[in-house]
Amino acid sequence: MLHQPSESKRLLSHIIAEWACSLKYEHLSPEAIQAAKLFWFDSIGCALGGSQQDDARILLKHYRAMGGGKGGATAFVSGFKANPVDAAFLNGHMIRAMDYNDIYWKADPCHPSDLIAAPLALCESEGLSGKDLVLATIIAYEIEMRLCEIGRPGVREYGWHHATLSAFAAPVAAGRVVNLTPEQMVSAIGISAARTFCPGAVTAGKLTNMKNTVDPWAGRMGAESALLAREGFSGPEHIIDGKEGLFAVFKHVQYQGEPATFDGEALVADLPDSPKSHYRILDCGMKSFPIEALSHAPLTAMMKTVKENNIKAGDVKEIKVEVIARAADILGDPHKYRPDSKETADHSLPYCMAVGLVDGMVTPLQFREERVRDKSLIPIMDKVKVVANQEFEALFPKFQPSRVTITTNDGKSHSTRVDVPKGDPRDPMTEDEIAVKFTALGGDVIGKDQCKKLQKLIMSLETAEKLDGLFELTTARA
Repeated sequence: MLHQPSESKRLLSHIIAEWACSLKYEHLSPEAIQAAKLFWFDSIGCALGGSQQDDARILLKHYRAMGGGKGGATAFVSGFKANPVDAAFLNGHMIRAMDYNDIYWKADPCHPSDLIAAPLALCESEGLSGKDLVLATIIAYEIEMRLCEIGRPGVREYGWHHATLSAFAAPVAAGRVVNLTPEQMVSAIGISAARTFCPGAVTAGKLTNMKNTVDPWAGRMGAESALLAREGFSGPEHIIDGKEGLFAVFKHVQYQGEPATFDGEALVADLPDSPKSHYRILDCGMKSFPIEALSHAPLTAMMKTVKENNIKAGDVKEIKVEVIARAADILGDPHKYRPDSKETADHSLPYCMAVGLVDGMVTPLQFREERVRDKSLIPIMDKVKVVANQEFEALFPKFQPSRVTITTNDGKSHSTRVDVPKGDPRDPMTEDEIAVKFTALGGDVIGKDQCKKLQKLIMSLETAEKLDGLFELTTARA
């Protein structure tokens, strides 16, 4: 029997724990299961690309030096063996390293796939199946996304990073994998969240390697907290809505003259528990391009126009782009017409439009130094005219409206308006589109053959008895 907390109202960590512990694979909807597999496909692609980043290499070198090499969990690409806590962190960081993984933005932003490396590492070390991983993944998305909806305003508005909230979600997903009791799950939430309050400095001002590390660190904390709770280690049950918990410590903040609050009831309202339920994972978006967020809608509009009208780069006289004022200001200022580095190019709308028109795609390959410096793109960049459209202002942020009009040399005009970028759940990426992204990220890392085999394995994840095959395929051949 559950110990009843002393407050007359049941504490939220108990409600979340009981839901997560009782949710079974059979309760999931087919749509949620399919979404979980697509997010794993996207996330592992991101991890393959992320493994090549300097910060990922530093972390791997560090953990090798700390005496790894043994353990029941595997790091992607290197095949390095570690305990599940370290592996959860290394893999979670690779998923995040390029800032190219999933996105959900309500009161707070989040990237739920930052947290799913923890259940993966525990599934591997405990010898569990693909179904166990799918279930834990859907739980991670559910709680993480709900936490990002309930701030009034979000915690980022007063200087905290969303990894603060991730620390409450990560142990729920990890704890489900190791089959915690509700009491143990409550402790796991308390252990994890007590350790992982994160100030917004990591994404403010000058950016450092910590920008893409704090959320995977919350995932790591989730794995460790679940394992500790299983052994009987206790954590505060009142960490969310009890004395001096999350809600209480933020109530001291004044925001526009009112105390900041959270909608605790919304956090646990209608938690899904049957194949007919709506699971939050269906509301999460993907990034179809490795570029600044406000560029996604205009690039989507241009790619649609080009495809529908079979336009070739040589046919184009002008590309007029109408966007909200801040997008015009950020993406179309004069120095963006002559980018000389990846960092400038991926924030340059003229470059993204020109290279997308010529190459037929915009992936990390389009931001290699030799491509960015290719002088043949300059005349095409100069055909891009970026203008602010006042009527679009009122629709942001629910929509990201953008209209692209391509005028061809024969005097014809073709126009497409896009209100949601490709990858938004209202215009989701297909498996084939994710495969293009996956191969662009992973082709040079593990080889195109292994990319194809991985796609097949991930998209039939629910049939895998164990996950060894997944790690064999994500390891680069010597």
